Amino acid sequence: MKALQYLNKYFRKYKWRILLGLSITVLSKILSLKIPQIIRNSLNVVDDYQKHIITDVNEVKSALFINVLIIVGVALVAGFFTFLMRQTIIVTSRLIEFDLKNEIYQQYQRLSLNFYKKNRTGDLMNRISEDVSKVRMYVGPSIMYTMNMLVLFVVGFTQMITVDLTLTLYTLIPFPLLSISIFILSRTINKRSAIVQQYLSKLTTYNQETFSGINVVKSYGIETAILRDFDAVVNESKEKNISLHKANALFFPLMILLIGISNLIVIYIGGNQYINGEIQIGTVVEFTLYVNILTWPVAVVGWVTSMVQQAEASQSRINEFLKETPEITNSSDKAEDIQGKIAFHDVVFTYDDTNITALKNVSFEIEPGQTLAILGKTGSGKSTIAELISRMYDITEGKVFIDNTPIASLNLDNLREQIGYVPQDPFLFSDTIENNIKFGKEDATLEDIEQAAKNAVVHDNIVEFTKGYDTILGERGVTLSGGQKQRVSIARAIIKNPKILIFDDCLSAVDTETEERILSNLEKVSTNKTTIIISHRVSSAKNADKIIVLDDGQIIQQGAHETLVKTEGYYQELYQQQLLEKEI
Repeated sequence: MKALQYLNKYFRKYKWRILLGLSITVLSKILSLKIPQIIRNSLNVVDDYQKHIITDVNEVKSALFINVLIIVGVALVAGFFTFLMRQTIIVTSRLIEFDLKNEIYQQYQRLSLNFYKKNRTGDLMNRISEDVSKVRMYVGPSIMYTMNMLVLFVVGFTQMITVDLTLTLYTLIPFPLLSISIFILSRTINKRSAIVQQYLSKLTTYNQETFSGINVVKSYGIETAILRDFDAVVNESKEKNISLHKANALFFPLMILLIGISNLIVIYIGGNQYINGEIQIGTVVEFTLYVNILTWPVAVVGWVTSMVQQAEASQSRINEFLKETPEITNSSDKAEDIQGKIAFHDVVFTYDDTNITALKNVSFEIEPGQTLAILGKTGSGKSTIAELISRMYDITEGKVFIDNTPIASLNLDNLREQIGYVPQDPFLFSDTIENNIKFGKEDATLEDIEQAAKNAVVHDNIVEFTKGYDTILGERGVTLSGGQKQRVSIARAIIKNPKILIFDDCLSAVDTETEERILSNLEKVSTNKTTIIISHRVSSAKNADKIIVLDDGQIIQQGAHETLVKTEGYYQELYQQQLLEKEI
């Protein structure tokens, strides 16, 4: 149970709730164990009357009536305490589940972009949902039933020893076998539980990827192949689940068998003692009741053990991510307004997941308020520069400065709050268009939102929708076209009014006329803002204060548009090619 020790901090947090629940549990079970004693006394009274030890039948009736009332009263009070026990312990388990999910989610938020490249979304989702649910069963039902079992055993066997030590020892004969069986099955369940959770993550990931790429699946007509692969994954998961439940299925019958053996022993040994006059009939019945009362806690040992083993496997998986150290950490608590000066000095960056060196000794500077355009072939390292400026990654070699301060020394949250970033693959949430734009500025008014949409040249499209800005977008903005998604994403960055604007090839899905209108608007809104435009089009770069051309991670050309079009090289060739395409 090493992995489950991580939860001890939550037990300490809710210790008074848990202690109250455990106290109520003890009271509840002590009361319920009083009933066999009362029944024993009742039967002994009848037995004494049969043996003429008691001769007054009214005395017998009175004793039985009082005992019946006591049994009903004890049962009602014990039932009420059981209700309180569940309300206390199960509610506490839900609070711990809430806290654990929040902790995992916050950890997911802290982890760096590189982490998400190495781990699948389906697996992340499964750990915060299915695995946490398994852990919740440990901190709630498992603890509650374990306490029930311990109290019943301690109080029950103490009472049994007090009444008759010999009969109690005979009753305990099957329990060593029970302990050995639990130990063996627990190890098996733990191993199989871990495998089941792994396959569940695999299944969740497969579904998530299929649904996200459903347009590709349908356009290629590969539904049959996808279904075949899905069946294979489901069948593997099914076999692992069957294997786990085969082990679980052995517990309950084994418990019942051992309890049945104990019952037979009580009846046989107790019957002989009664015949020999060593005990009264009430004692035999009391022991039988105790053994049967202990049937549930003994039987639940299997269920509790299974829950604990599954929780252990799940918590181990959760701990893997909770113990993951973010590659990008905030090294400063000081929040300052940035001016927007950016400098790269001999920057080298290598992606550790692919080992591709995206930038090789890249150096450039941008003054506050200037516009830098970055051009180059696909894979030349353009987007990497944008990701390094927003510190999604830390550089491998060299230095990156913001306002003459090393970027790693700046307050990370404060830096990103002052950057408006439009990625080349815009992501929109399954929410209204209004809320997607407000994502850049939570307190934005409708007037602010409309103005940002107008600057991004998407306002006219939005008002044509039936619900306008209240239109709910599908997952990842599937309701909109590629160009509309890009422009809504641009509006989201503009409304933020940041000090640094980064547009990463975000006009690739719009026509040339719309591009020119957007660029014209961006010139106005980017006044006094440092702007970086990453593009494949010369038309997007021609008005920039400085242009750099990348090839294979290196700067091969840099300067202003007027200079570069007159200089032989990639920029001039691209300009002439795109000019010819426009004329055609």
